[in-house]
Amino acid sequence: MKKVFTLSVIALVTATLFTSCYKNSSVYIDESYWLSQERGDVVYSDNNCSYFVVETNYGYTIIRSLGGYRPFEGSMIYGHFGNYGVKDFYNSSSGRIITGDVVEVDLSYSDAQYSLDYYCPYAKGQERHLIKAPAAGSVKAVRPK
Repeated sequence: MKKVFTLSVIALVTATLFTSCYKNSSVYIDESYWLSQERGDVVYSDNNCSYFVVETNYGYTIIRSLGGYRPFEGSMIYGHFGNYGVKDFYNSSSGRIITGDVVEVDLSYSDAQYSLDYYCPYAKGQERHLIKAPAAGSVKAVRPK
């Protein structure tokens, strides 16, 4: 009888211990930090290609998506677009952090087209259109009365 009682107590304590431990999957994102970084507008993203194109103040940047998530065309992302390498970016449109490898920086429109033909050759020869990002001054500020 003592064995049954002792094993029952040990099993109950073990079950309570393992069920009370959980991983907190919510991640705090300091939006003020990300919004102080350089802004880029996603002007090309395709489901069949792991690369997407971001238009910045200095030209076009090509980023290879790591982790399987690519932002949609028209999304605004924040981060450091001027240097090569693996970096994190903040997609303010969806509130997610994206990890990407910056492979080309400061390209002209035609150079970005040629680079896409190199990185995504499945559609080589077909014309791809990079969408036009909205102008920075196109949003009118409303003054309080």
